[in-house]
Amino acid sequence: MHLPITPPLLPMLAKRVDALPQGEGWIYEPKWDGFRVLVFRDGDELFMQSRDEKPLDRYFPEVHDALLAQLPPRCVLDGEVVIARDGGLDFEALQLRLHPAASRVKKLAAELPASAVFWDVLCVGDDDLRSEPFHARRARLQTLLAGVRPPLHVTPATTDRATAEDWFRRFEGAGLDGVMAKPRDGTYESNKRTMIKVKHERTCECVVAGFRWHKNGDGTAVGSLLLGLYDQSGALHHVGVAASFTEKKRRELVEHLSPYRTSLEGHPWRAWIRDLGDLGDLPGADEEPKRRPGMQSRWSRGKSMEWEPLRPELVVEVAYDHMQGSRFRHTAQFRRWRVDKKPGDCTFDQLETTAPYELKEIFANG
Repeated sequence: MHLPITPPLLPMLAKRVDALPQGEGWIYEPKWDGFRVLVFRDGDELFMQSRDEKPLDRYFPEVHDALLAQLPPRCVLDGEVVIARDGGLDFEALQLRLHPAASRVKKLAAELPASAVFWDVLCVGDDDLRSEPFHARRARLQTLLAGVRPPLHVTPATTDRATAEDWFRRFEGAGLDGVMAKPRDGTYESNKRTMIKVKHERTCECVVAGFRWHKNGDGTAVGSLLLGLYDQSGALHHVGVAASFTEKKRRELVEHLSPYRTSLEGHPWRAWIRDLGDLGDLPGADEEPKRRPGMQSRWSRGKSMEWEPLRPELVVEVAYDHMQGSRFRHTAQFRRWRVDKKPGDCTFDQLETTAPYELKEIFANG
């Protein structure tokens, strides 16, 4: 490629805060829940780069083809690949698209087509725009993509804080997990957290039914706690993990969990201990993935999924942003032990649900 900016390029990042910033000088956007993508186009050459500098083209051929058909001949764009269906974003369906088999990718591209939503332009022709203020890049992006059709979109944006607060409340039901705030006059700074993201955070009590050793401390440091919630029939479901502990806390957890360690005999997750099978043996588009503590994913490939069972007697309060189906979308954050809570009270009923918000309205305003 003969562009002023060539891959690989680390994208600009965001730091998380608890509230939208006060004052003037901010441009707000919905926070899309998908795969970050940098698109480099130079004539017939086009490259879709992930946040960690890996190619995405083969996994999203329908998006790749749309980009070649509709983008200007030479440009670099920043955005997100998402899957929108049933009035919301579906991150689990997006994960299924990262499949090693070309036949499976082709099938899912037809069944679960993806879209690309853009919010920044870094280069047009021979012009490197990274030193330009964001409001100017935003205006250039809108002009550049004024005529694009689905599956390509430009994200909505506003300078009105009240509108951004309204988005924060309403958009979550559509799977958007917060609001971005970007300095109006900010330049594009690769791999620097110059943007701000405000995400939803809630708390709930979960049963701790197992744990994994830390990768650098097998037997001496805990890596993550395996969390469970009971359904109405009394079955305990694995809903995610709590992690991100300090080194001191990891060592303390070994002692704290020791009295509760047990064998798999009689454990509610005993039935899930079986051969995990080939990574290619994935559920179909219309199947609900079965969640279990040892379940591999495209993200966990090469990592140990072994876990240690605990008697389901400990209750922990964790913070989470939102649910994806029946599990936490992101790693939950440990808050405190709840010795005053009964494990049986840790049910799905305590989770807050949000009414869907039609994505077609968001896309139409893009």
